[in-house]
Amino acid sequence: MNGSLHSSPNVVDIKLKRGPAGLGFNIVGGVDQQYVVNDSGIYVSKIKEDGAAALDGRLQEGDKILAINGVKLEDLTHKAVVELFRTAGEDVELRVLKKLSRHMNGPTGSRPEQESSVSSLGVLSVLAGAAAIVAFIYIRHLRKHF
Repeated sequence: MNGSLHSSPNVVDIKLKRGPAGLGFNIVGGVDQQYVVNDSGIYVSKIKEDGAAALDGRLQEGDKILAINGVKLEDLTHKAVVELFRTAGEDVELRVLKKLSRHMNGPTGSRPEQESSVSSLGVLSVLAGAAAIVAFIYIRHLRKHF
C-alpha cells in the first residue's frame, strides 16, 4: 500500500494469515448498511476468540477497515466488501483506522453519532412529557380556584 489512504498515527497496516475459521472477525457497514451516521465505512463489529485477528491482537472491535490488500473500501456495499474478504487469499493485509476512545462509546465501538442523537431525543422527549404533565396539573389547579 502506497500511503494514498489517510496518513495518520491512527492508521495502521495489519497482516493476517487466514486460519481454519477465516480471519476471525465480523464486519458491519457499507453504503447500503451504514453503521455510523453519514459514514459508509466498514467497521469491525466482533473479534472471534482464537481467530486470526484475536491471536494477532492488533485489530479491535470498532476499528474502521480502510483497505484490503490495497483495495480501498470506499463507496462499496456490505456484500461487495464481504466478497473482497472471501477472495483476498490466505495472507491478507488490512489498512485500519484505529478507533479513538474519545469518539467511541463502550467496548464494542458502538455507533457514537446515532447514540448521541437517540440520547438527545430521549432526553428531550422526557422533558417535553414532564412539562406537559406540569402544565396540565397547573391548569387543573387554576380551574379549581376560580
